Amino acid sequence: MLNAALSSAKNNRGWIVISVLILGVTAVSAYTTPATAGLIGGCLWVILIVTPNIGNRKVDQLSAQQSFGQASKLAKFISLLHPVDGWRERPELLRALELAQNGNVAEASAILDRYKSAQTPTGRSAIATLYQIESRWEDLVLWVQDNLSSATLRKDFDILNTYLRALGETGNLNGMLLIWERYERTFEKILNIRTRNLARLFIFAFCGETEQVTKLLSGSLFNYSDTIKIFWLATADQAAGKDIIAREQFLSISDTSDLRIQKAVARRLSNPVVEAETVLTERSKQILSRISTEMESEARYNGRVGVKPRKPLATYFIIGLNLLVFGLEVKLGGSTNLENLYNLGALVPKEVVAGEWWRLFAAAFLHYGFLHLALNMLGLYLFGRLVEFSMGLPRFILLYFTSAIGSMLAVTFMSLKGYSQTNFAVGASGCVMGLVGAFAAILLLDWQRKKTRIAARSLRGIVTLIILQVIFDLTTPQISFVGHTSGLIVGFLVGLLLKRSWTGRH
Repeated sequence: MLNAALSSAKNNRGWIVISVLILGVTAVSAYTTPATAGLIGGCLWVILIVTPNIGNRKVDQLSAQQSFGQASKLAKFISLLHPVDGWRERPELLRALELAQNGNVAEASAILDRYKSAQTPTGRSAIATLYQIESRWEDLVLWVQDNLSSATLRKDFDILNTYLRALGETGNLNGMLLIWERYERTFEKILNIRTRNLARLFIFAFCGETEQVTKLLSGSLFNYSDTIKIFWLATADQAAGKDIIAREQFLSISDTSDLRIQKAVARRLSNPVVEAETVLTERSKQILSRISTEMESEARYNGRVGVKPRKPLATYFIIGLNLLVFGLEVKLGGSTNLENLYNLGALVPKEVVAGEWWRLFAAAFLHYGFLHLALNMLGLYLFGRLVEFSMGLPRFILLYFTSAIGSMLAVTFMSLKGYSQTNFAVGASGCVMGLVGAFAAILLLDWQRKKTRIAARSLRGIVTLIILQVIFDLTTPQISFVGHTSGLIVGFLVGLLLKRSWTGRH
């Protein structure tokens, strides 16, 4: 049902080759026809990079909805634009799934036989799909164990997911959870959250965690068809010992036109999955609990709590406000006109102590040129969402403006004391660094309370980012080191206070 053939190819060599090709053509065009070089490069980028990626996401969506025929046709078109990385074979794999869906198992098997090989991702997908459409889960487990090395499994996320499911189908729940633990770092590296959550779906379903299955199917996996959702919810109920509820759910989808699902339902009714509570060891239960905690942390950071992920409204509002002010700058005299920026509220320490305290606030919405604006808005978008999702809208707004005023106050104080040469400052950099500091505080508290791997990994990334930012600030005279550092510190401290109060109430 949800199997290796549904996921996109993982090999990125083709993308590298195409990117180099586009750069090469653009470079040659810049030398021969400089006036059209940008247009040529842009068109190639849209045709060879953007279009295949958008189409590929649509193929994944159609596959998740069991519309294999449409997915195969679209994949065939995309393969013309990107005939490498296994994309050329993908239409045939999807066609095989369509045939199996309609009951033509022999013809589907014939197609898959042409591609099967343990040496390539496409070949492995073909073999795994062959086993799946014939419900030969025990044979699939043996094939993986006998033919695929740990190194191969670490590179082939789809086969690793399929292996987890096969272990669950055969009742080896403890083995399934031990495999997750062994390859946990591999799953962390999967950029596509849907692929990672598919593995979690298998684990939670076979371990009887109906609530977690519901969260996944209403979150990042919401695109799956209703029939698939019912199948996995029923599987979770069956594994939880709720046989009557599970049976009713299975019977409700037993008359589906998809013959593969019909066979899977018949298998569940005649050969129920093992009741998880009777076989799970204490170690397995600990692993299962850790998976739940990690998933909840990811959902909190990404804002995915339902069918429609939350929107960072405050972040969008502040970005819009900055854009509006920038438009005002341009209209009134230019965004690089110092006199214009001064009149609009740029931070000038001597003017602040003379009574113009409003500059502490206004300067955070002014920017010197479009690049300055773009970089700050990118940082605001990236970190604003994370902090807003973790703290909530009111605390986010309080944090943002506290960081803005705090960083501007620090610049004013240090300048007047002679510790800083900054006598004129604009920009939301202090606010953005405040968000970075606040997110570091959130991660630190999360790691202290739950010891989640995602918190530890993200915290290391934030520390690295801060170190790089400090080096950049110290080597770039135009950048306000004091403004950035003070914003970071204020954000971290305020973030600690607000997050602790938020955690205490929730």
